[in-house]
This record gives sequence, structure tokens and C-alpha cells, in this order.
Amino acid sequence: MGDLWAACALVFVATVLAVWPSLGLMLRSRRINSSMNRRLKQSRTLKETSEAAAALRNRLRVFGLDHPAFRRLNELMMQTGLRLDRNVLLAAFLAGTAIVFVGWSLVLGQGFAAVVISVLSAMMGLLLYFRAVRHRRITRFAELLPDGLDVIVRAVKVGYPLPMALQLVARELPHPLGTEFALTSEEIVFGQDVRTSIENLFRRVGQEDLLFFVVAINVQYQTGGNLAEILSRLSQLIRQRARLRARIRTISSEGKASALILSLMPFILFAGISLLSPNYFGEIRNHPLVAPAVVYGVISLLIGNVIMYRMVNFKF
Repeated sequence: MGDLWAACALVFVATVLAVWPSLGLMLRSRRINSSMNRRLKQSRTLKETSEAAAALRNRLRVFGLDHPAFRRLNELMMQTGLRLDRNVLLAAFLAGTAIVFVGWSLVLGQGFAAVVISVLSAMMGLLLYFRAVRHRRITRFAELLPDGLDVIVRAVKVGYPLPMALQLVARELPHPLGTEFALTSEEIVFGQDVRTSIENLFRRVGQEDLLFFVVAINVQYQTGGNLAEILSRLSQLIRQRARLRARIRTISSEGKASALILSLMPFILFAGISLLSPNYFGEIRNHPLVAPAVVYGVISLLIGNVIMYRMVNFKF
């Protein structure tokens, strides 16, 4: 009984260590996102254009964007909207590894296999967390994008140039669309080419429908044409795609729920049996076949999740 209380206390401490850095990440990201527009306004008061541009580009990143090995990782970090530093990210990774190691050590024992699986599990957990934050931010951006295009269309029709239209979007619409369009507008004001600034916007956000906007701007600047009409049709197209996406999400919700239940059921059963009868798995815990069986089960579970994910998620 004493061992059980000690294990519960250790799990509680590891949970606190894991949650605290993540809470700090969210609070830090919210503070920085809320102050982004304020820093953009303050940048106009800088005397030198180079200083203002440097202030806009001074966003915390984990690794340098020019490094080919971490370019994909940096794009993922940028598209989450979180402003991370290496120390906070390392603390979150170590805390997650500690809490996962407590769980795997109950199954595999305190050995090398538990350490390796805990490290891989922590890395996968952080990656899934960043992907979830990125997906939520992109979803919010996609909801606001048609309204932003409508603002640009009305501004262009009354004679505003494109940079001024982007500034109107930054003032009228909330984060994240307003913040990203403000950065794009400032890049153009500070001398960046319009097409390059729009492409940078797409790289920072990563939303698929935004690629249509990039193509429309590039085509209009190369061949000319009525930009207001092009963007108006593009706004209608994005709204139609959003309705179709919502319908597909509704149809596939049953498959996603089934996948989630099937994935969590083994862990729920193991936790429930261990709680009701702590000695139930005691006789086989140190058996040499336990580790291969657990690895086989995890791999099978991952393969099944990939198959179910491909069944309910597809491009259209």
C-alpha cells in the first residue's frame, strides 16, 4: 500500500512538472500575440527603416530558418503562432519524458527500453501538441480569410492600393488574420516586393486556401486584370470550400469517434485493472515476453490509427 501511495505521489509531481511548462507556453504565447499589433504600431515611430524592419523580424524561433535540417520544424513552429525559446522547449520535453517514463516503467520496468520509449513518446506528444495548436490557428485563419478578402475587395474598388488594403484588414479583423496581414503590410512598406511578402504570408500561416490568394496576386501583377473581381470570386470559392469541408467533417465524425475509442480502450482497461487490482499484472511484469508484446501492441495500434486516419481524412 505504501508503494502505491509513493507511485501516486511520483505521478502527481511528474504531472505538475509536465503541465507547468505547457501553461507557461500558452500564457507567454497569448501575451506576445496580444502585443504583436502594439509592437507594429510602435515600429512606425522608429527613425530608421532598417530598425523597424529588424524589429518586425525579431520573432523568437527555435532554430535558424536557413538550416535545411530544421527548416520544416521551424515552419511548423511559425505556423503554430507560439513564440518559443530553446530553454522552455527543453523544459517541456524533459517534464514530458519524466511523466511518460513513470507510466512506462510500471509496464516495462526501469530499464533502457522504458527510457527509449519514454523519450520517443515525449517527442511524439510535443509534435502532436504543436500540430494541434497549428491546426486550431489555421482553422481560425480560414474562418476569417473570406471576410478579409471582402475588405480588400471593397478597399480596391474605392481606389486604395494593395498595401493600404492589407492595413485595413489588419485594423478591422482580429488575430490571427489581422496580425499576419499587418506583418505583410509592414514588409511591403519597408521595401519588400509585394509578391515576396504575400509568399512569406503563406509560409508563416500554411493555410491551403491562402495559396489561391498568392496565385491571384502573382497573376495579377504579371498579366494585369481586375484584382477586385478576382478576389471577390476567390472569396466565394473559399466559402464554398468551407461549407464542403464542414459537411465532410460531419460525415466522418463517426469514424473519428470510433478511432478514438478503439485507441484509448487498451490504456483505459490497463489503468482500470491496475487500479482495482494492483497485483494483477505483477506475476508477468518481469517476464521476457512482456516487452516485445508491448512493442508489438504499440506498433499495431499506430498502424491501425494511420489506416483509420487515412479513411476519415482526405483532400478534396
